[in-house]
Amino acid sequence: MEDRYSQRESNHNVEQLIRSTPFFGGLPEEIVDRATAHIVSRSHPPNQVILLENDWGSSVYFILDGWVKIRTYNLDGKEVTLNILGKGELFGEMAALDEVPRSTDVITLAPTTIGNLPAQDFVKLLNTEPLAGIRLAQLMARRLRQVNRRLRLRESDSTSRVADILLFLAEGQGKLSAEGTEIPNLPHRELSSLSGLARETVTRVLSKLEKKGLILRERDVLCIPDMHALERLLV
Repeated sequence: MEDRYSQRESNHNVEQLIRSTPFFGGLPEEIVDRATAHIVSRSHPPNQVILLENDWGSSVYFILDGWVKIRTYNLDGKEVTLNILGKGELFGEMAALDEVPRSTDVITLAPTTIGNLPAQDFVKLLNTEPLAGIRLAQLMARRLRQVNRRLRLRESDSTSRVADILLFLAEGQGKLSAEGTEIPNLPHRELSSLSGLARETVTRVLSKLEKKGLILRERDVLCIPDMHALERLLV
């Protein structure tokens, strides 16, 4: 009896997390109920591969807790981190829409809980609820703007590039605290891959930013006390 109650409570928590994601915000309750009826949640440890490039897309994934990185490889076989996604974000939507294999790998960066929505339910939602289509278009437009911004900064100095990556993470998944805006203190190799800089350069820039008081670092959290002060470094 107790196990059955715990399962119901767990399912309720998953439903609440799903409803709180920006994608479902403002959609009619009955639409959300139907769309999420077949969602299954799973918990994953850090550094676990969720998707592999060239897998076929049978699900769309909602991050209920934790962080993942979107990864590919360049022509030299070097790993390139394209994006970092956190709680409330979704991924896997392109393969569901195009009905083609996945174009990237997805790997967890921390203990992560993910809700799997069958691709056919996702496509049906887009076909029946205009607001869902608008939400998806807004998501893709935001990601395109982020890519364009990072491409423009590829010719900038190392400080600007690291600052931009931190701002990019803070704008997407930052949490406000008494000290400022908090993001996970990601391994330097991830920031290196995102910025296109050597890991040693990233380490040196982070140390410089910390000495200037523009960032505060603890073991798991990096805090930006003043977002505007960090933005002024972009050239």
